[in-house]
Amino acid sequence: MELVPRYAVAVTHTLVELERAFRVSWSAETTCLDAGSLTRWHPDNAAHGQCGPTALVVQDLLGGDLLVADVSGGDEDDEVHYWNRFPGGLEIDLTREQFTDHRIIGEPRVVVRPPGGPRAYVNEYHRLRASVLSILNL
Repeated sequence: MELVPRYAVAVTHTLVELERAFRVSWSAETTCLDAGSLTRWHPDNAAHGQCGPTALVVQDLLGGDLLVADVSGGDEDDEVHYWNRFPGGLEIDLTREQFTDHRIIGEPRVVVRPPGGPRAYVNEYHRLRASVLSILNL
């Protein structure tokens, strides 16, 4: 599947290229973990805490629905997880690997994005977006 950015740029990218741009861009500065949980972020699990900003930037590039689901199970605190769904049922979740097998991701629900952009972790979203767009030359 080729990706055609929503920007007025005559460039196409593959899903592999898109995923690579995110993986190179993830850092402690792009995660949506709170200060107490930030110590659990490390490059060996770079997807940890990246789901919100990542799903928003994927939606910026490709449109589609923003999904959220509750995550529970194991010894960890309950949390939420974000990813994307597109027409025809195709789902893209670049950060699911952050969860161990004992974590249970509940049924997703569609989230309507606020017209002014994200309200939480705005700086992290902008950092990730700028890096991904730069890598993709957009």
